Amino acid sequence: MKVSEIRDKNDEELVELEKELRDQIVKIEVARATQRATNTAQLPRLRKDIARIKTVQRERSLGLAEKEASA
Repeated sequence: MKVSEIRDKNDEELVELEKELRDQIVKIEVARATQRATNTAQLPRLRKDIARIKTVQRERSLGLAEKEASA
């Protein structure tokens, strides 16, 4: 997921998206623990997406998002 896609979402959508991504991580980790074949290469991508979401949320809480848009 691109940062621009994340920035286009409102705060409630970001919280919901983060929740969905965390659920996906849990499902993949459970599948890996039970030794079922799964695509574990998705884990780093999901973790990075969550980090991007948290970064955008933090920027908004500090008021940095508005400064960037006007600069």
